[in-house]
Amino acid sequence: MDSLDELQRYSQLLLRLYRMAQDLPITEFQDAALGLVKGVLPFDSSLWGTAAPSPGGADIHTVHLHNKSPEMLPAYESVKHLDTAVAGMFAEPRATRGFHLETWFSDPRQQAIRDMMRRFEIENMLATTVIDPATRFAHWILLYRAERDAGYTPEETGLLALLAPHVMEALAINRKMHLERLGPAEQDAVPRGSAIADLRGVVYHADARFAALAGEEWDDWHERRLPAALASHFQGDGERFRGRAVVVDARVEQQLLFLKARPRCLADGLTAREFTIAKLIAKGDTHKEIAQTLTRSPATVRNQIQAIYEKLGVGNIAGLIEALRLAD
Repeated sequence: MDSLDELQRYSQLLLRLYRMAQDLPITEFQDAALGLVKGVLPFDSSLWGTAAPSPGGADIHTVHLHNKSPEMLPAYESVKHLDTAVAGMFAEPRATRGFHLETWFSDPRQQAIRDMMRRFEIENMLATTVIDPATRFAHWILLYRAERDAGYTPEETGLLALLAPHVMEALAINRKMHLERLGPAEQDAVPRGSAIADLRGVVYHADARFAALAGEEWDDWHERRLPAALASHFQGDGERFRGRAVVVDARVEQQLLFLKARPRCLADGLTAREFTIAKLIAKGDTHKEIAQTLTRSPATVRNQIQAIYEKLGVGNIAGLIEALRLAD
């Protein structure tokens, strides 16, 4: 950036990037952000995601494909142990480097990865990574060019090094905005904690409320990974986690868990049938009407209603409605 015009262009790009992070749906943001980058740093396709190092190569946690076939991922898995380019990027906390296919993967033993990359029209790659020094977990962006002679210049490498932290931060903002839209905490009877994690349990964001609630449930939680019980629950398609002290709901989107947590309340101790009956009571139905709706005897429903009031520790409909509100 050696002129006022270039600086202004860079400034305008960043302003647009951060506006898009706040305005665009999560399903559109990454492609839109890469489109902005492409305007100043041409490329043909891209992969953008997160990974951890492993003996067999990069262990991919999340990935967004831009102008690339999903078939590339299983093809890469079979040769990733030969990928010395990506493996080398884990050596530094922050790095941006260009790689030419023939030059970098010149070892005859790397023929399989050269063939795979050519199959998916990759001749040049520009990679940028940010590594968490404590966990070695990486956020990365890979830009690909299909032409053999279209190598990345030092100036382009420097430009991506400048842009990448903003692009990654804008993605974090976009995800947090999406999380907030899933359920405004200020409208809840009890303020909820929020967090974002991938499907392997790595935490990307957790607010103070979520951290406090998780700490009450799990004494050994360290905030970098979801507690094992919580991660395994949602990996098994669990709809709602009910713990000793906390209740957590999750929504899966873009290979991520968007989590909302609140303290456990008395209504969480109701069975599914009792909760249904309680909702009908709150709506104003009589025990006879509830019995007809659920095809149960009026006497059975009357006994269940009594049990519900006892479990909730309330003596009237107003108290029942308030107890249910805490469990929404």
